[in-house]
Amino acid sequence: MNELLLFAGSVALSLLTWSVVCFRYAWPSMKSATLADAARPILLLHCFRFIGLAFVVPGVVSPTLQAGFAVPAAYGDLVAVLFAWAALLALRGPFERLALWIFNLWGTVDILFAFYQGVVGVHIAPSALGAAFFLPTICVPLLLVTHAMLFALLLSKAPRSAIASA
Repeated sequence: MNELLLFAGSVALSLLTWSVVCFRYAWPSMKSATLADAARPILLLHCFRFIGLAFVVPGVVSPTLQAGFAVPAAYGDLVAVLFAWAALLALRGPFERLALWIFNLWGTVDILFAFYQGVVGVHIAPSALGAAFFLPTICVPLLLVTHAMLFALLLSKAPRSAIASA
């Protein structure tokens, strides 16, 4: 069977499974919590995105993995980690919402750009991911689902003045 089809199927099944897990088991308590309390576990999860640096570690990925994918994916994840920590520090403060929006927008765009680069930009072969194959097939779908959850939280827990003026 085509390796790209197997890869896409793995990503799709992981996205479906993580969606069910997150929205069935985490979402009910998150939607009734304060924004800070609901965002904290999402941010802590994203603090592990430093594992994206595996894309630039020789021996973890194939030498054929193109730098046009590996470098932005690895360092984009590292920036997302920094934004996650900054947002954690900003929780319950005057810049809470701003920090959450910056983190969530950056993190989402970083993941979508990595997928675009991998599939359309430099056309990586899934086998070039080597041992890092688990990142886009297991970790990235969970990260995307939690980004969606945080967008929903940010929009549903909008300040009253923003709701009244809309």
